[in-house]
Amino acid sequence: MAISLYDISVRSFLQTLGGVAGYLEKAKGHLGDGAEAALDARLHADMWPLRAQVISVEHHSRGAIAGVQAGVFRPPNFNAEYDYPGLQALIADAISELKALTPEAVNALEGKDMVFELGPRQMPFVSHDFLQSFSLPNFHFHATTAYGILRHAGVPLGKRDYLGAMRIKA
Repeated sequence: MAISLYDISVRSFLQTLGGVAGYLEKAKGHLGDGAEAALDARLHADMWPLRAQVISVEHHSRGAIAGVQAGVFRPPNFNAEYDYPGLQALIADAISELKALTPEAVNALEGKDMVFELGPRQMPFVSHDFLQSFSLPNFHFHATTAYGILRHAGVPLGKRDYLGAMRIKA
């Protein structure tokens, strides 16, 4: 059985986005009113805060597919002032939008030329290479870093919280 572009991207995004949604909910329950303050927490001074990590998770999943569809991918808007419920809604919306995609629509994007634009710099990609070598690694980096920030804040999370719903054999 061949693995499709849909399988390596959308199905993987959905699994981890489910984990992100779950650990954000668990953190909200654990931190209570401190959840808003956690949005500015960082693992290290030179790393992005939780807010930017979660924005990046959404951007490297839903935004990556949208970028492939459009033929261009740009960094997200980090100036958006999401509160904690706003970030939870951002993840929920990404899940909803990705669930609405059909395998046929995503698989039809394979081999499509696209470009990553960072200011005046342009990096040309083919869609499947962009998703596998750029967006998926970034997506997991930011999901893991957000998890780490919440763990560091004392939220009792475990590996299962990160993994989301695994695709086990029925």
